[in-house]
Amino acid sequence: MTYVSFKISNGYIIGFDISGHSTAYADDIEGKLVCAAVSSAAYMAANTLTEILKAEADIHIDDARMKFMLKSDPHICQVCLEGFKLHLSQLANQYKNNLKVITEVL
Repeated sequence: MTYVSFKISNGYIIGFDISGHSTAYADDIEGKLVCAAVSSAAYMAANTLTEILKAEADIHIDDARMKFMLKSDPHICQVCLEGFKLHLSQLANQYKNNLKVITEVL
């Protein structure tokens, strides 16, 4: 199971934490598809925020984990982060056994 926690502060998404694998076994095609979709979307969001919008962020990536926290004004990043959250929420609705999305208010 892959877990995504969106971090909210003062009404703004300020980061996300993705952990786990959606695959339970080697032949789990659906799990691999979800893992690839989440990973691709996460990198696109992180790259858009830091390289296109020039937002400053703390980013930590290792096996089965990506943590992203904004260090700059979250206002300019909301359209991208809301779109990313919507995308993953819709995937979670479609693949309930592979992906869980939560919101954490800080």
